[in-house]
Amino acid sequence: MKPTLDSRQLHAFSALARRGSFTRAAKDLFLTQSAVSHAIKALEEDVGCRLLDRIGRRVQLTQAGEELLGHAEKILREMKTARTDLEALLTGGQVRLRIGAGATACQHILPAVLGEFRRQYPQALIRLEPGENGRLLELLRSGTIDLAVGFEPPVPGRREFVFLPLFNDELRFVVAPMHPWARLGRIPREAMADETFVLPSRTSHTFRLVTDYFRSERITLGNFIELGSMEAIKEVLKLGFGAGVVAPWCARAELEGGSLVPVVLGQRRLKRHWSVVHVKGRRLTSAEEAFVSLCRAAGQALQISQS
Repeated sequence: MKPTLDSRQLHAFSALARRGSFTRAAKDLFLTQSAVSHAIKALEEDVGCRLLDRIGRRVQLTQAGEELLGHAEKILREMKTARTDLEALLTGGQVRLRIGAGATACQHILPAVLGEFRRQYPQALIRLEPGENGRLLELLRSGTIDLAVGFEPPVPGRREFVFLPLFNDELRFVVAPMHPWARLGRIPREAMADETFVLPSRTSHTFRLVTDYFRSERITLGNFIELGSMEAIKEVLKLGFGAGVVAPWCARAELEGGSLVPVVLGQRRLKRHWSVVHVKGRRLTSAEEAFVSLCRAAGQALQISQS
């Protein structure tokens, strides 16, 4: 016996069992009687037993035939369901979108993106996993999520992932207007060791970017505190507590209103490269491609607003 049964033979067997006649089964299947007869003979040879008896012009299932019929009908129902589900996916029906993103993306990028995505795919099942860049890559690797909105590493690496570019942004050092550095417009290197810096979590891409910057500038980072979101960082800095880094598009209101003031440190720029990430070798669904396009459009709008 073959490891699997032929679906065409099962269709013929099911129709014959249901109609009780080769003539009627052939008509239902748009086949000739000889084609149905050949399918049944091949199925009996495959399973190694007689499935039906011919009584005059009608057929009657044997015990083996009755046993197989229950399985055949279940198999055919599952095949029909699979085809229906796939057709629903192709026609924009109930699709699945499993994504991961950090706090900044969740607050400033994804609300508009997911709102438009929901308009395009109203029946979509959307799952969002929050996390820092490193955790998102682990979730991608384990198959828990399919896409992540994160950052491309500053140096080539992570060969098991594909990074689809969205936009670039530049972090700025900022302080409160009452801070002494606000009047100077710059950060004196000699004063940095005594100042407290307010930074994102040390597990974040931005934290590593800032500390690498200090290291390359031969600056010792003395005191610092970690906060889990850009919003929390802004609120602490507005109180005059230390200095920190923010993305201008996340702090537009504060920078325009003067509650945060940009200050300069060195000549190098702190740039981040935003991307949608997926595992290499994986083909994106049409819904996932639409999500990437919406993220790119949101990124272009942010680049215009910060220029």
